[in-house]
Amino acid sequence: MMMKFILYLMFMLPYSMMNKFWMTQFYMFMMSFMFLFLGKYNYEWFNLSYYFGCDLLSFGLILLSFWICSLMFMSSMVIYDQKNYCELFIFMLLILMVFLILTFSVKNLLLFYLFFECSMIPVLFLIMGWGLQLDRIQAGLYLLFYTLFASLPFLLMILYIYLNYNTLSFIMFSENLIMLMYVYMYMFMILAFLVKMPMFLLHLWLPKAHVEAPVSGSMILAGIMLKLGGYGMLRVFMLLLKLGNTYNFILMSINLIGGILVSLICLFQVDLKSLIAYSSVVHMSLLLCGLLTVFNWGLGGSFLLMISHGLCSSGLFCLVNIIYERLGSRSILINKGLINFMPSMCLWWFLLCSSNMAAPPSLNLLGEIMLINSVISWSWLSLYLIMFLSLFSAFYTLYLYSYTQHGQLNFNLYSITQGYLREYILLMMHWIPLNLLILNNELFILWK
Repeated sequence: MMMKFILYLMFMLPYSMMNKFWMTQFYMFMMSFMFLFLGKYNYEWFNLSYYFGCDLLSFGLILLSFWICSLMFMSSMVIYDQKNYCELFIFMLLILMVFLILTFSVKNLLLFYLFFECSMIPVLFLIMGWGLQLDRIQAGLYLLFYTLFASLPFLLMILYIYLNYNTLSFIMFSENLIMLMYVYMYMFMILAFLVKMPMFLLHLWLPKAHVEAPVSGSMILAGIMLKLGGYGMLRVFMLLLKLGNTYNFILMSINLIGGILVSLICLFQVDLKSLIAYSSVVHMSLLLCGLLTVFNWGLGGSFLLMISHGLCSSGLFCLVNIIYERLGSRSILINKGLINFMPSMCLWWFLLCSSNMAAPPSLNLLGEIMLINSVISWSWLSLYLIMFLSLFSAFYTLYLYSYTQHGQLNFNLYSITQGYLREYILLMMHWIPLNLLILNNELFILWK
């Protein structure tokens, strides 16, 4: 089945040369629903072949990739209206989707590494080709070199695993295959994923890439590319249980303290995109802490938060872009009193901001409950750090909402505007799965 979807996407490539924007988007949505209905909702591997295979972890992330890539077309109508190399834009999104399907569905570690790196290339072109300011070149180089340098040690470790165990298949990885590895090998194995997530201290590429990227680039970065790190960690940790039990506490301490510091950094941001980018680092810090406990609650909660954060953060970037298209600025000092300027859009700001701070009934709430349970079960001392992390997360989300929606309206804006129907549908398609999937949450926990 995986090969079938890849061939479908290849078949759609000629449409990109014909500038069929809406038709490509329609086919992407249709494929996402086809993929949704063709899945098998149990804990076993399915659709197995020589190279491809799915379990619920792969299935959920491929489905999220289809959904976010479909919504990227809907959010990027400015590119279509301005005829800004529209054919190349469609081509890049389709190629990116192919690489993402391959990344999440291959069951060989070397092939995973190959497509893990390849998926960065279309994102680099999106940032450097359709970015808004000249700093996009520097942001693209940050993204490229951070990812490449961290991934080279991982390639060496893949060769080491193959030479010693004669297998690179995820299916063959088990708790019985405990490797005799040293601490530097443990760091080599997970460094690429820590940069990609990103972990605190390795996150400097992310805010710059988000700020300079177009809305489609920000959506795919927040929605999918950060999840590649979590997916890789979940796959390789079956090999690292012994060393993980010894050294994970160092990374967990850094992430808990780093999450609090980045939450405080969010309170000093004046660029809306930068604030949401730093909030992604906070969420990834908590996700990584839960994952490193290697408890079932932590592993299930990390997958749950990957899905929910992908939808929520992508929706917030869409909201910022809607404001930017009208006011020409993302500064929180200029974007004030938006409840007067766009009254009906204020509801969507409230809904997505409340989901970002894990208010019920969003999927973020269940994910964070599971992760917090897992971290506190690991060490009750972490309770105090988790308490401050949750508190400051609520602070910066309220700061984002209240400072933009309330206050004195900019005097240059003696007008009122409403969103287009396309924008309301776009936000609705982020919010509905984010809040209704909690009714069927066992899908995100069964895979372990």
